Amino acid sequence: MTTIDGDQRDATLARLSRIEGQVRGLRRMIEQERACADVLPQLRSVINALCRVQDHVLHQHLRRCVRESFASGGDERERKTDEIFRLLSHYREP
Repeated sequence: MTTIDGDQRDATLARLSRIEGQVRGLRRMIEQERACADVLPQLRSVINALCRVQDHVLHQHLRRCVRESFASGGDERERKTDEIFRLLSHYREP
């Protein structure tokens, strides 16, 4: 199995670092007893950012891991097809 590498890994780590900063900001807002109306949009922003990271990781998985297994054909192709379906079913929005 391959993993995210190179520039894609660095981009993913950079996104996660930005999200960490956003979460720290949210924590400060709550510690400072900021209004819920101010906190909620920031919370949605963090959730959306995490969803984009999830999409990015899934996209990389499809581009690398799945493409490699499809090239090998046979049973591995069937396993990866089932895996894709499970991943998409599990991570889709309710």
